[in-house]
Amino acid sequence: QVQLVESGGGLVQAGDSLRLSCAASGRTFSRYDMGWFRQAPGKEREFVAIISWTDRTSYADSVKGRFTISRDNAKNTMYLQMNSLKPEDTAVYYCARRSREYNDYADFGSWGQGTQVTVSS
Repeated sequence: QVQLVESGGGLVQAGDSLRLSCAASGRTFSRYDMGWFRQAPGKEREFVAIISWTDRTSYADSVKGRFTISRDNAKNTMYLQMNSLKPEDTAVYYCARRSREYNDYADFGSWGQGTQVTVSS
């Protein structure tokens, strides 16, 4: 069972930047699509960004142009660079891994514990 550990969250002001990291255990990191999701208080968890095992990326419209997802397979780590942060970006951010390797359609079956991002106005 893979372990995913997020870090990098914090309290920032609107317009600031943060970089989240997601460290994965094991030796098969490069074979899986990875994603970032977030959950704000009182709201359902929502998709933020995804990076495939072939490095294709996709973003939610709400973060497109401000957030950048990337991965370093040598370090078993995924990143989310968040620029021009807004108060509505406040949420717990989770990283996740698809349940099947080399598969762009499997569900996200492994999740980290989350890291809090708070953006003040």
